[in-house]
Amino acid sequence: MVIIIPGAGGKIGFALTNYLFNKGHKLILGDNSKKQIELLKKKFKNSSRIILYRGDLTKQKNILKFIKTGIKRFKTINCAVNCLYPKSKNWNQKIGNIDEHSLGNFLKENLGSTIIFSQEIIKVFLKNGEGKLVNISSIQGVSAPKFDHYNNLNMDSPLQYTATKSSIIGLTKYLAKYYGKKNITVNCLSPGGIKNNQEKKFVKKYKNSCLTKGLLDAKDICGTIDFLISKNSNYINGQNIIIDDGWSL
Repeated sequence: MVIIIPGAGGKIGFALTNYLFNKGHKLILGDNSKKQIELLKKKFKNSSRIILYRGDLTKQKNILKFIKTGIKRFKTINCAVNCLYPKSKNWNQKIGNIDEHSLGNFLKENLGSTIIFSQEIIKVFLKNGEGKLVNISSIQGVSAPKFDHYNNLNMDSPLQYTATKSSIIGLTKYLAKYYGKKNITVNCLSPGGIKNNQEKKFVKKYKNSCLTKGLLDAKDICGTIDFLISKNSNYINGQNIIIDDGWSL
């Protein structure tokens, strides 16, 4: 299969890229970071099954270039996994201090880019007569944060993040129903917290709210994504699958 992955340089995107490459798929990978693109280039050593695109994928013109670059090389795109998670300036402003300019940028770059990418990749699927799209939300889009996890720590879970991630779940359901009779599936994955050098106190508190592992490794969700883009999931549509080691129970 030919799979397009915006945000391929992020934690989830990088792990997923490695997983799907080892499965033998052709991959169209996009990211804004020069450093991450270089890491991907080094990792896959200019493989003929990899296309790398560097650009700001929060902008519609770059999303279109990204998709067209992949089609020009591989002739088609079968599936898409949107791992894009841009962080605009002041993205983590706390409630009570949010200003409309920063909020507007955050919503445009996160939710806006998800809507535009979905729109453009579905156009490709409509031409193909089939396609599978997987969005990435979060447990923060399903449940309110456990605020006590952040007490006296230099970290927080912003309101803007919850608003965006819950909206992505709604967007997924809308698109699934709108295009469901066109042989297109749109599903969503809501992972729990991913290990990313968080403070030890947070890691301990987080694990106490889970059943076994606590924070996940990015690779822990790759198998579920692989299932959602396979023919085994043909009749799963509009669903949000939670992988959080019981955090949301």
